[in-house]
Amino acid sequence: MGSSQNGNVSSIMWFFKDRGFDDKSINDMLRKCKRLQNVQQERASENWSYLTNIGIQERKLPFVVSKCPRILALGLDEKLVPMVECLKTLGTKPGEVASAIVKFPHILSHSVEEKLCPLLAFFQALGIPEKQLGKIVLSNPRLISYSIESKLTDIVNFLVGLGLTRDGMVGKVLAKNPFMMGYSVDKRLRPTLEFLKTIGLGENGLQKVALNFPEVLCRDVEKILRPNYNYLRSSGFSDGQIADLVTGHPLILIKSIKNSLEPRIKFLVEVMGRQIDEAAQYPDFFRHGLKKRLELRYRILKKRNIECSLSEMFDCDQKKFAMKFGMIKGFV
Repeated sequence: MGSSQNGNVSSIMWFFKDRGFDDKSINDMLRKCKRLQNVQQERASENWSYLTNIGIQERKLPFVVSKCPRILALGLDEKLVPMVECLKTLGTKPGEVASAIVKFPHILSHSVEEKLCPLLAFFQALGIPEKQLGKIVLSNPRLISYSIESKLTDIVNFLVGLGLTRDGMVGKVLAKNPFMMGYSVDKRLRPTLEFLKTIGLGENGLQKVALNFPEVLCRDVEKILRPNYNYLRSSGFSDGQIADLVTGHPLILIKSIKNSLEPRIKFLVEVMGRQIDEAAQYPDFFRHGLKKRLELRYRILKKRNIECSLSEMFDCDQKKFAMKFGMIKGFV
C-alpha cells in the first residue's frame, strides 16, 4: 500500500516537473490537496488537456492549478465537464468561461446542483434577467463560494433597508456591481452608509448612490471617502455644498485627489477665474474629462469672448455645443 502511494507521488511529481513547476510549488500543492498523492498521472494529464481545450491558455494553467490543485484530482465527467457546460450557457462572449476559471479556479470544485443552481435561483428571485445572470457570475465567479443564507441575504437586506425594492431595484444594484457582494455589511457597507448620512445625504441621495454608483458604498471611509471630503472642505466648499456635490456626482468621494479633483479645481479657479460656488451648483463639472472637454471648450469660448455658466458650457454633447455657440460645421 505504502509503495503504491509512493509510486503515485513520484508519478505526480514528474507530471508537474514536466510542466515547469519547481519543487517548492509542487510541495505546496501536495500540502493544499492531499488527494493529489493518490492521483494517477493519466487523470491529471486528462484534466490538464481539458482545461486547455476549453480555452485556458497554457501559460496561465500553472497559476490556475497552483491556486486550486484539486482540479487535477476531480473526475472529468463527474465534476469538471458539468460545471463548464453550465457556465457556457451563461456566457455570451468567447473566452468568458475560461476567463472566469482563471479568476477563481475553485469554481470548478463546487457542485452544480448544490451551489451554482441555488445561486442562480437566488438572483432570479431578485428580478435579475436571465441574460444578466451570466455577467454577474462570470465577472465575479467567487460568488459561488459565498453562503446565500449568511452573506448574500445580508447584502440584500442591507439594500432593502435603504428603501430599494427586493424584486427589482436590489437586483439592478447587484447586477451593476457584482463585487459588492464580497464586502461585509458590518465592516464596510454600513460604515460607509453612516458616513454618507453624516455629510448630509438624505434618503433619496443614498438611494441614488446605491442604484447608480454602488462602488461608492464599497470604499473604505477612512482611507478614501473622508480624505476626499476633507480635501473638498479645504478647497473652500461648505458642508452643504459638499452634500450637493456628492448627491449630484457621488463619484467625487472616491476619485483621486491628486489626479482628478485637484487639477479640476485648480483649472476652475486659476485658469477659468471662476468661484468654487459655481462647481457646487454644477457637480458634473467633476465628471467631464479635463483635457478633452473642460480645457478644450474653455479655450474655444475664450477665443470668441463668449461668457456663460458651467452647465451651458459643458452640459451638452459636441454637436449641441457647436450649434449653441455657432461653431463651424464639423466641429469635433
